[in-house]
Amino acid sequence: MSKSIQPQPKWVLPLISLVTFLGFLDSHLLLPIMALYASSLGAGAGVIGIIIGLYSITNTVANVVFGRLIDKIGYKFPLLAGLLGDAISMALYTICRFPVCLAAVRSVHGASGGMVGPATMSAAANYSGRKKGRAMGVYGMSLAAATFVGFGVSGVLAAKFGYNAVFLFGAVLLLIGVVISLPLPKTEKPMVEPSSDVDKMNLLKRRGLVIAYLGVFSQYFTLGGVVTLLPLYVAGLHMEAFHVGMLLATFSITSFIIQVPCGALSDRIGRVLLIAISLILCMLSLVLIPLVAAFPLLAGAMVLYGIAHGALFPSVSALIADNTAPEERGIATGIFHALITIGVALGAPVTGWIGEIVGTEGGLTSTAVVPIVVLVITVIAKRHTSVR
Repeated sequence: MSKSIQPQPKWVLPLISLVTFLGFLDSHLLLPIMALYASSLGAGAGVIGIIIGLYSITNTVANVVFGRLIDKIGYKFPLLAGLLGDAISMALYTICRFPVCLAAVRSVHGASGGMVGPATMSAAANYSGRKKGRAMGVYGMSLAAATFVGFGVSGVLAAKFGYNAVFLFGAVLLLIGVVISLPLPKTEKPMVEPSSDVDKMNLLKRRGLVIAYLGVFSQYFTLGGVVTLLPLYVAGLHMEAFHVGMLLATFSITSFIIQVPCGALSDRIGRVLLIAISLILCMLSLVLIPLVAAFPLLAGAMVLYGIAHGALFPSVSALIADNTAPEERGIATGIFHALITIGVALGAPVTGWIGEIVGTEGGLTSTAVVPIVVLVITVIAKRHTSVR
């Protein structure tokens, strides 16, 4: 792979990380309240599922399409357009009066959000220097912070000031993101122009990228299963929503704290080894959760799950940077973010369906099958390649 041709001002990566936090906060502000908001507009359970899923559908496609565009014109314009589109979408939620209107806004929001992920990640990779693991740990920390803050703030704002306060709060933060993105440097013209050879099939032939893609899909598939079945399991133990929130917060904070140290560790011991360790920890935590009933033990299992999540994300992200040239990172990171969306979108219903058949405990345990499969593939791929 050709080396990054970008200059590396020290202020660029922290600013990209802040923009990443603001750019992903909106979707996490909406997740806890969207079903309730759709219901308040008269949507039934089936329509609510469609409305929530529309974001994932349009976002998945947009991540790949706009990722390819980023390779051709650079990351900055798509980033600004995506942030502005997200801000407009958040404002448009306030004028929805019927479910069909809400569905349309969700579709537009998912499409504009599909620019932000590949733009921020490709920029972070281009300005990461030699310590790509540490840099991608900072990037992952921004995503973890968006999850934790979004989930925490959303319910409080909605309860005290109503749904519109959540939408307008998100819109304002996104507009701030637009403003602080303006000083970011434009992408320099690459030494190698993007060609038709830089496509999805070309990238999927590289074992390092395959490991990264399977790893992040596994991570977010299990997350979809956990957020679906953990509340049901906790309720079956006669605990309350407060305990569910505390358990998810424990996971989020743990992941947030260890992103950068684990990213730096992957620079030293190699990405694949840390990915394998993370997958093993993930499996252990998923098996442990349905085996314990006391809240402290559940919190310990969520700490373990948070360690697995926080160690895996910077490793797989850095593998993307390691195995791509600057002129193809847009499409590579677009596929990466598409798999994040697909992972959650598949993990939640699949594990929920399994949970209905075999019970909540069995559903949680079954979620560990995906990281087991990915671990086996990773070990096999490692034995047949020099990827680090």
